[in-house]
Amino acid sequence: MSPSLPAPLISALQRLLGEHGLLLDASERVAYGYDNSRRQALPDAVALPTTRDQVLELVRLCRSHRVAITARGRGTNTTGASVPVHGGLVVSFERMNRLLAIRPGDRVAVVEPGLLNGDLQQALQAHGLFWPPDPTSAPYCTVGGNLACNAGGPRAVKYGATRDNVLALTAVTGQGELVSFGAATTKGATGYDLSRLLIGSEGTLALIVEATLKLTPIAPHRRALRALYRDVDSAAAAVARLMAQAVTPSMLEFMDGECVRLAREVGGADLPTAGALLMIEADGDEAVLAAAERALRQAADGDGCLAIDAAPDEATREKLWAARKALSPALRTIAPGKINEDVVVPVSRIPDLVAGVGVIAKARQTKIVCFGHAGNGNLHVNLLFDPAEADQAARAEAALAEVFATVIALGGQLSGEHGIGLAKRDFLPLAIDAATLAAMRAIKHAFDPDGLLNPGKILPD
Repeated sequence: MSPSLPAPLISALQRLLGEHGLLLDASERVAYGYDNSRRQALPDAVALPTTRDQVLELVRLCRSHRVAITARGRGTNTTGASVPVHGGLVVSFERMNRLLAIRPGDRVAVVEPGLLNGDLQQALQAHGLFWPPDPTSAPYCTVGGNLACNAGGPRAVKYGATRDNVLALTAVTGQGELVSFGAATTKGATGYDLSRLLIGSEGTLALIVEATLKLTPIAPHRRALRALYRDVDSAAAAVARLMAQAVTPSMLEFMDGECVRLAREVGGADLPTAGALLMIEADGDEAVLAAAERALRQAADGDGCLAIDAAPDEATREKLWAARKALSPALRTIAPGKINEDVVVPVSRIPDLVAGVGVIAKARQTKIVCFGHAGNGNLHVNLLFDPAEADQAARAEAALAEVFATVIALGGQLSGEHGIGLAKRDFLPLAIDAATLAAMRAIKHAFDPDGLLNPGKILPD
């Protein structure tokens, strides 16, 4: 039994959640204390609720005993957002994983937060629909986790990120109140849009217990192009051209030369040597795809373009995308340490960001590899180093601060889809002025006056 929680609270939670609904043994709790950031902290207990009423009551119980609460999906986030740094109670939504309804006529699905993104997509296929957010971890991340960090993915360039694809939410605030925002309509002008406020709040404002998702019809056809470039500068310039013309690609991904090598040697993609690569897709009716492909080819071509090839078949396309999704773990073949940041700038400033990162890498003698969702201006900047070498680690940290400063100077943001969590909390004042931070703290207080929901995340001390 955990000695850190009051005995009356433990007894009340056991009565509420049932025999197997509260984990107290350290060997069980440890699995809920870390995420993909490799940070770790041991919670005092883990709750496994199955209903919204249980979530409502456990928040009220924790509030009465002033115990911190950290919501958790599957722990795939990279910022430490689900690490219980203040101990307390982790609320895992793995048992609240029901698909409550699919209504094709309204193009909505109603889900519980523990439903896996991949399971949702599979269920929607039979109706010819999909939910646009598709992070790399889609097969095993939860919808609740997607909501918590406003997840995106390659399709966001055309279809939007999580925040753009949610119509309504039901949640439990830090005061132990059940609140509902929005409705199953694509238009609405009734009061404040608080659903969009909760999305991306990383469990610091409320615990989401139900979501009504906006669905999109699956495009009947797709065409994929692979554009190779002499260097990253010419590829970045092509991104700006592609997003300035009329045809919006359904995906537009960027890989620098090192990523091209990894995709070939580790991911098994059939790729020649190149300084950079763009993966470009269009989707829609067959009648319009030929014109869309011509427009995208014309925009992708230009100074430094070595070749533009169409994927000859679906198998080739899938193999290339699989290599792209394998890039993040493949980076550990270069160095054992990795700082992966998902910065975002206006698309027109991508050439400046790529050039700035190159200058920083050279000045700090740090290997920096870039890939990501170029159509949104969202690049994953990976700083590689050996943690056992203190000098390398120090140079990487200094380079990171300079990358963030460059992003802010270009009118960008610290995160495009991973969120702030612990990893970027202390950098937030670089991006947000004092008056705006004060407004954010006031909102936090309104939802969670005792500061019990995911304390220590997002807002700096």
